[in-house]
Amino acid sequence: MQHGEAPVADGLPSPQRGWAMLVIILGITVAVLDGTIVNLALPGIARELKADPAHAIWVVNAYQIATLVMLLPLASLGDLVGYRRVYLVGMGLFALASLGAMLADSLATLIAARALQGLGAAGLMSVNTALVRLVYPRDQLGRGMAINSMVVASASVTGPSVAAAILSVASWPWLFALNLPLGVLVLVLGARALPAPRAAAAAAEGARFSWIDVLLNVLMFALVFVGADRLGVRDGTGQGAQSGAWVLLAAGLAVGFFYLRRQRALTLPLFPVDLLRIPVFALSMGTSVGAFCAQMLSFIALPFLLLDIYGRTHVQAGLLITAWPLAIVVMAPIAGRLIGRYPDGWLGGIGLSLLALGLVLLATLPAQPTNADIVWRMALCGLGFGLFQSPNNHTIVTSPPPHRSGAASGMLGTARLTGQTLGAVLLAGIFSTWAPHEGRGPFIALGLAAACAAVAAVCSTLRVRQASGRLA
Repeated sequence: MQHGEAPVADGLPSPQRGWAMLVIILGITVAVLDGTIVNLALPGIARELKADPAHAIWVVNAYQIATLVMLLPLASLGDLVGYRRVYLVGMGLFALASLGAMLADSLATLIAARALQGLGAAGLMSVNTALVRLVYPRDQLGRGMAINSMVVASASVTGPSVAAAILSVASWPWLFALNLPLGVLVLVLGARALPAPRAAAAAAEGARFSWIDVLLNVLMFALVFVGADRLGVRDGTGQGAQSGAWVLLAAGLAVGFFYLRRQRALTLPLFPVDLLRIPVFALSMGTSVGAFCAQMLSFIALPFLLLDIYGRTHVQAGLLITAWPLAIVVMAPIAGRLIGRYPDGWLGGIGLSLLALGLVLLATLPAQPTNADIVWRMALCGLGFGLFQSPNNHTIVTSPPPHRSGAASGMLGTARLTGQTLGAVLLAGIFSTWAPHEGRGPFIALGLAAACAAVAAVCSTLRVRQASGRLA
């Protein structure tokens, strides 16, 4: 398809669909991967740049905050000007910022480059699933969502492994080098293969991109994120840090109260409160937050469990944990084929119940478990998560009207990052009360993760009643 042509009404023709999906896969892979790929390199970065290790964590935080605060604004912009434009500009900025990160000679410069990277990643993530909805015909959308979900789930847990492979042969700037050729490839292929911009229904209704709303959105998420992050830190200095964290959280909630009240009066709000009025959509968002909170709790706690309590080496622990993402890869295409045959709510509820069961079984491992004892429990968690994710994302993307696909896509990414942030903060609180090296902390974290997965399962199954109510 040439640049000026209108997109196919119900998906793209087969050859172009494959190229478009390749572009989407490459873009979302680098965006999600870069959220965790530098974690392993933080000590080396601090040493080489002569920086305080406590400040080096902002190499990660800057990326996460920039992504989180701009997901919804850029999703709204995609509804107005076209998803392809937002996606390709985001990829271009991401690649340029990666070059800046490679060349950074100070911690401040690296943090600034990472923030710009996060802004570019927000452009990719915000319209990711909206593009999938345009690429696939309706009767094959489940397959597209399954592929997309599998890529996101795999990329989110393989960052440390990719980093270890790169750092074994090169220094930390090369962690960002991979983004440059991939960025060029995505830009070249995306300009030809992605669905061309079309007249946005939102624009026809007189919607505008409000910079005041963007500022309020940034302030709300940034203040809550930083406050929650600081609340989870226990530095032994007393009440000062904790009181500051509460002040930031209170400020974020106050901004959020004013911001959301303002959004309620808008026909097409930047923060999609209109979509949250759809019960099935709201329940799907709650399902996603709970599931990703459980995943983050468990993925941070599991290394402590395997290394400190069960005495596995780093290599052994890494291989054992790999059973989880491998199981997701196995289950994702199966879940994609089940979409449309069975209600998404049931598929998600069953999957999250399996995840909760697997986490309970990990938390109740015998005192000296064999590798097989650990692997099949990890695989059960992965199978459950893989069965949940694609049907849940399918509901989030398809329940709103088509002209709000960008907003739905942005909320999908927001729910994932919110759940992961919540899980990290909860784990920090658990480990500050029960030291992970003493044995109790990881077990308590896994138990809480199981509870989060169970709550998410309830949210998912409640969607079946809502869907049947709509049909009635």
